Amino acid sequence: MGRTNHNVFLSLIRKSAKKRCLFLPHAVRQMSRPDRMISPQEVKTVVMKGEIIEDYPNDPRGHSCLMCGEVSAHRVLHVVCSPKEEYLAIITAYLPSVDEWEDNFKKRKRP
Repeated sequence: MGRTNHNVFLSLIRKSAKKRCLFLPHAVRQMSRPDRMISPQEVKTVVMKGEIIEDYPNDPRGHSCLMCGEVSAHRVLHVVCSPKEEYLAIITAYLPSVDEWEDNFKKRKRP
């Protein structure tokens, strides 16, 4: 994704999030797992202050992306979201694993 398109999409995400965040069932299940316990406020922090690390323009649910952000001193979250006209769809949220990610959880490790 080019830098300009990236910034435009990020603006669209944040504009949608200011209207409303809709947590899809998968996101709620993932966030409420006892080993995660991710709050809606933490997800909103990532959406409003984090960065896009992967772009999924051809997602069947609509253009979406993976965002990464630090929500506290030692807690980094990944959030997959898709902006809609009236809300931001939160598809999932999880704690990234050091086994799968490098560069402060912003780049996938090669198999």
